[in-house]
Amino acid sequence: MATQAARQLADRFQNTGFQSKSGGYYPDRPFREEILQEIKDANGATSAVITRNSYGCQVLNTVNVMFVDIDLPEPKPVGLFKRLFGKAEPVVNQPLIDALARVENWTRSNPQWGWRIYRTRAGLRLLATQALVAADSTAAISVFEALGADPLYQKLCKSQKCFRARLTPKPWRCGQRNKPPRWPWLSQREADEFKKWESHYQSLIPNFATCELIKQIGNPAIHPEVQIILKTHDEATRANSKLPLA
Repeated sequence: MATQAARQLADRFQNTGFQSKSGGYYPDRPFREEILQEIKDANGATSAVITRNSYGCQVLNTVNVMFVDIDLPEPKPVGLFKRLFGKAEPVVNQPLIDALARVENWTRSNPQWGWRIYRTRAGLRLLATQALVAADSTAAISVFEALGADPLYQKLCKSQKCFRARLTPKPWRCGQRNKPPRWPWLSQREADEFKKWESHYQSLIPNFATCELIKQIGNPAIHPEVQIILKTHDEATRANSKLPLA
């Protein structure tokens, strides 16, 4: 795929004289990420891989175990005046309440679906448990739209033909401010710098969770191949730890 992309880029440069600037974190081409682990299905085929993204987090990439990423706006903070001179009312996270209601209402109308619902730092993460779903299928696209999935995440799943779920905390939320050298490292110095960066990052992440399990709704059945991914995901994200989210 990299060779094909290089040829297309060369042809475009030859024809136009420049490369148009497009894409970003969600480009329409394979990510440049190191594969850390492959997860096999019952037939021995690779059903998921764990990679490291550009800022150092481990990411679960699944062929047909569906994750839905729903971003939510930050709840409005209590005003300074109320904090100083009045009894501030508890902050009500209405966007979270509305998003949960949307998922629950949809599931009541589609009882064949089952979901594990997780809270993330920026919103919700859903894991479909009842069956396998192809990332670029019409079913996945329909569910994304119905549940309000992040538009960039929808684009990613369709173009990459896989679902993604971050397993480890974002470094800057743990206090790790600098970015690691990007893989593949071009020198031994970069490789050594990354090892040093990773050692510090690994010392910080036990104090945080990536997501927190809220509830499971709908169809209680769990597909055997989903169970493997579910176990990997929950252990790596510390979904049941009650640690601060990062």
